[in-house]
Amino acid sequence: MSSTLTDRAWLTDPIECGSAAGFGLYLHVPFCHHRCGYCDFATAAVGEERPEAQGALFDRYLAALVSDLRRQVAAGPAAHAPAGALDADPAWPTVTSVFVGGGTPTLLGGHRLSALLAAVREVLDVAPDAEVTVECNPETASPELFGDLVGAGVDRISMGAQSFAPHVLTTLERGHSPERPLAAVAEARAAGVDAINLDLIYGTPGETTEDWRRTLATVLAAEVDHVSAYALTIHDNTPFGRAVRTGRLPDVDEDVQRERFDLARQLLGAGGFEHYEVSNLARGPARRSRHNLLYWRHGDYLAVGVGAHGHLAGRRWWTTRSTTAYLDVVEAGRSPIAGSEVLTDDERAAERLLLGLRVREGLHPRDVPPLEPLALEDALDARLVETACGRLRCTDDGWFLLDEAVARLR
Repeated sequence: MSSTLTDRAWLTDPIECGSAAGFGLYLHVPFCHHRCGYCDFATAAVGEERPEAQGALFDRYLAALVSDLRRQVAAGPAAHAPAGALDADPAWPTVTSVFVGGGTPTLLGGHRLSALLAAVREVLDVAPDAEVTVECNPETASPELFGDLVGAGVDRISMGAQSFAPHVLTTLERGHSPERPLAAVAEARAAGVDAINLDLIYGTPGETTEDWRRTLATVLAAEVDHVSAYALTIHDNTPFGRAVRTGRLPDVDEDVQRERFDLARQLLGAGGFEHYEVSNLARGPARRSRHNLLYWRHGDYLAVGVGAHGHLAGRRWWTTRSTTAYLDVVEAGRSPIAGSEVLTDDERAAERLLLGLRVREGLHPRDVPPLEPLALEDALDARLVETACGRLRCTDDGWFLLDEAVARLR
């Protein structure tokens, strides 16, 4: 990639990416009943708290979340964007997608989540057709919960199933049975939830190829709209990481994970799913995750809550990962932002490639940052990327070796 980017149309006048991708809102709920051993997210386990203490904590966090949202919205986009990046006193863009993630947001219950989404619509312009997603753990699901969420405008649920093999669920420290996600999917459908995603994890130590085949067959039988399938990643700072270091748990096998990746593409593809992003498959373009596409298309999004990350016009920021610290600073009327960075054009170009090439169709010609011809030729010769109708996209091998593909392009 050129060290000096003179053609900035890919930033200032994009076709699909950046400001053309829509505008999202991410709301983080950090609470989980139990923190799984592989989890590296900003979460707080509350399963051993008394119900009254849990309820008080949830109410306190909801109040802080709404207060933080109101403060950020009132400050305006200029409070987050780099100096001079936006017109004077711009309004917040219309919100095209809302994602409530965690943690386990559904631990808050339908009433609190409905109040949160009502506050969002009160302070921001949310498009009538905006995608509104809530992450859900099968253990916290119920017909009443889904009824409340549908009433609050939620049209998409992302359910954490992870596996349908009992011993794999045990290894992953999941508390639900293999059957519970299927029952929760049926409850969501009956309540009127329009779109349902199942999250899966593959390559867990002890998982066999037949375990993975049965999991994929169960997903197809569940007739959901979307699947997110992730290779298990073991982080050093997690219980799984410590178990691998001490030999109590085998490390993941990347060759096995590649086989699982290919098998998922094969079997789910035969069952009507389109593999549209490295880790995501949908039953046609209308069932893709619009909020995640916003991320992959290098768009802008406001972020609220513990450990939340936002992005606007080349500036990225993140909040404290401590629930206690977040509550204390927000209740004191201060910002919970723990750090930020303004990206150079070169850094934004690298990010544009890394994100945009995750999507099956890749990048529109107008949205591709300037590339050195020899670098492009090298990536093409290595069969990591290809061009079709002017679009730059990854090959199948490039998808699995995305970091190498982007490194060659740079």
